Amino acid sequence: MFPKKTLLSTAGILAAILLISACSSSGGSGPPNSSGPGTGSDETSVSVTIDPAGGTNVNPAIPVVVKAEHGKLTDVTVSNADKGNQVKGELASDGLSWKTTEPLGYGSTYKIVAHAQGTNGKPVEQQSRVSTLSPKQQANPNLIPAPSAAAAGGVGVGQPIVFSFGQPVKNKADVEKKLSVESTPKQEGSWYWIDDKNVHYRPKTYWQAGTTLKVSAMIYGVDFGNGVYGATDRTETYKVHDSWVAKADGNTEQMQIFHNGQLAKSMPISMGKDATPTHLGAHVISDKHENYTMDSCTYGVCQGQPGYYKSNEKWSLRISNDGEFVHENPNSVGSQGSANVSHGCINLNAANAQWFYQNMGLGDVVEVTNSGGPQLPVWDLYGDWSKSWADWQAGSAVK
Repeated sequence: MFPKKTLLSTAGILAAILLISACSSSGGSGPPNSSGPGTGSDETSVSVTIDPAGGTNVNPAIPVVVKAEHGKLTDVTVSNADKGNQVKGELASDGLSWKTTEPLGYGSTYKIVAHAQGTNGKPVEQQSRVSTLSPKQQANPNLIPAPSAAAAGGVGVGQPIVFSFGQPVKNKADVEKKLSVESTPKQEGSWYWIDDKNVHYRPKTYWQAGTTLKVSAMIYGVDFGNGVYGATDRTETYKVHDSWVAKADGNTEQMQIFHNGQLAKSMPISMGKDATPTHLGAHVISDKHENYTMDSCTYGVCQGQPGYYKSNEKWSLRISNDGEFVHENPNSVGSQGSANVSHGCINLNAANAQWFYQNMGLGDVVEVTNSGGPQLPVWDLYGDWSKSWADWQAGSAVK
C-alpha cells in the first residue's frame, strides 16, 4: 500500500497530461493560421462558361457571352475560323463577363478562346467553336421613299414609310415587331401589309409639318420563313417639310392648294373623262419630272388598242401608279375649269403647272373629290389613305 502522499502526486501528473492533450492539434504540426481542408478558403479554380456553348445552325444575331466564376476573365477572342478576323467584343469592368458587340456572319464558323485567372492564382483556358446558319435567301430592308431622294427637301405630310423586302415574308408578325417609326413630336401610327413583300406605315392623320421620323428595321437574323432571313439592320431619318395639300374637285373643275392650312392658290383643272375617270381619294406625290413621256402601255393599254396614247408632257408629278399625274396639257386648256376630258390625269395650263411643280413635291397630297371614279386602291402606290384608321390597323400582323 502506497503512502497517501505518493497517490496525490500520481493524480496530479495524470491531470496535467490530460490538460496538455486538450490544448494540442490532432492534425499535425502546421502553424495555427494555416488553410487546410474545410477551413473556408476562397482560393478556388476559376470556372468559365461560353454561350452558345457550340454546335451548328447558330443564329448569328445572338451575341456570344463568356462568364467567369471564382475568378476573372483576362481576355477573350472570337475569330472567324477561315478568315481569321476577330469579332469585336467588350469585357465588363468587373472582369466577370465578356460579350460580342457586333453580329457574327451567316454561314461561318467561329473559334472562341477565353482566358481567365482563378482566385487561387491559376490561369485557365476555355475554347469552343460555333457554326452559324446559312439562309436559302436573304431579305434586304429596302426603303421607299429612298432616303437619298428625300434628303434635300424632306417629305410631305401624306408620305407613308414603306419597307420592301424583295422576298416573301411568311412570319409577318415576327418581322413587323422588328420594325419601328419614331415620330417627333409623337404621333399615332401603324403598319399595314400591302402584300407578302411590302409593308407600309402611316399615321392616323397626316404628319404634322416639321416632324422628324426615325425609321428602323432591326431584322438581321430574323426568320422570315421558308428559309429566308433578314440580311441587315437599317436605320434612317426623314424630315417632314411644310404642309402642302391640294384639293381637286370634279364638280367645280377647280383645284385649291393649301400651304400649312392656308389657301395659297386656286386653278382651273380638267380631270379624267367618263371612260377614264380620275380615282377618288387622297393621292400622294411620289415623283416629279420637268419633262416626262407618258405611255398608256405602262398600265396595259398598248399601241393598236382603243385609248392608247404616248406623249411628252411638261411639269409632271406622279400621284398613282395607274398613270395618274398632275401636269401641263395645252390640248385641254379650253376644257380646264369646265369639263373633264383627260385619260385620268389632272390637267393644268402652262403657268399653273409650273407653279404647282415648283411648290409641290415628294409626299405632298392631292385629294380628289367628285371625279366619278372609283376609290384609289390601297395597293396603288400610295393608296394608304383610302383605308379608315380601323381598317388600316387591321392590316397589321401584330394583334
